[in-house]
Amino acid sequence: MSIIENNQHHFLSAYSNYPNGRYISIFLLRKIESEAIFRTEGSGEPLSREFVHAGTQAGDEIIQRVVISKRKQTAVERRTGRELLRKNDLLFTDPKQKAKPASPCALNRNNPCGKCMDCMIYGYAAGGGGAQKSRVITDDAFSLHPAHIIIGTKQFNALYDNSTMRDPESGEPSTSIGTDEYVKPEAVFLDIETIKDVTPAEFQYILGNILRSTRYGAISSRIGKVKNHVVGIIFSDCEMVSNLEWTQATYDALRGDADTPDFPLHLETVQQAAIETLATLSNDVMGQATLLSQEDVAALLAEMKSLYGDETAVINLLKTATNAYPSK
Repeated sequence: MSIIENNQHHFLSAYSNYPNGRYISIFLLRKIESEAIFRTEGSGEPLSREFVHAGTQAGDEIIQRVVISKRKQTAVERRTGRELLRKNDLLFTDPKQKAKPASPCALNRNNPCGKCMDCMIYGYAAGGGGAQKSRVITDDAFSLHPAHIIIGTKQFNALYDNSTMRDPESGEPSTSIGTDEYVKPEAVFLDIETIKDVTPAEFQYILGNILRSTRYGAISSRIGKVKNHVVGIIFSDCEMVSNLEWTQATYDALRGDADTPDFPLHLETVQQAAIETLATLSNDVMGQATLLSQEDVAALLAEMKSLYGDETAVINLLKTATNAYPSK
């Protein structure tokens, strides 16, 4: 039997409008594999960061950590999923929308179809009526290391066709010059995505979106390469620990007697510490929690790779899940 079949009781058998208290927490290490800028593209703002305690020990110093906002994570993964739905004609048009002529479901257009997997899982709110609360619960992801260790700066400019900073016709100098902050390669962010009350097919869709998303942040056509590593999965009847708590506990485990962990760290080193801390932290949760073994996590990821490598299986999964939703 597959890992999902062995844990069938943690999933809903069919979509429900009512909360059922079935939580699945996916623990992620987001490893930066190129320079990355986590801010609104073109805004010119510095990277987002917050002052927080370094670890969980009494008397710990307060440091700045770089933050990836919740929306900058799930927005990427939504678009990954929507590409797949669009490819298979599974984004629909709501005939009741106010726009004339009616247009297919699209983000930020106030025309959600309310029928596709994206609308039903990640949520939507239509100006003309109708809404679905997101069943993917997210929070800001924090960098493992302090901001001053993982941030660099680079100057940028934009040349004219004559390879200079002066307009070849007017001779005026270009004003397109400035400095950007970026996150250095091999920085690691710890993140937990919590999924509530989903069917097995919906879980496979969400997890597939996470595993198949590779570009985050601004200027993602040239930088922002990120590798998402699943290090743990917990089934529970409540939400688990916060991203910050997990980050601080992992920081403690990695620094030992030093003030700060080395940078960069090998992924396996971070992964081992992160796995150990999530197991410890899960014991303090006020509720029932089942931590999937590392062998089962590896088997699940192998099953996901096999699923998404089979086009027919993916199409069947998407169509079965979509057809199971109630009509609007």
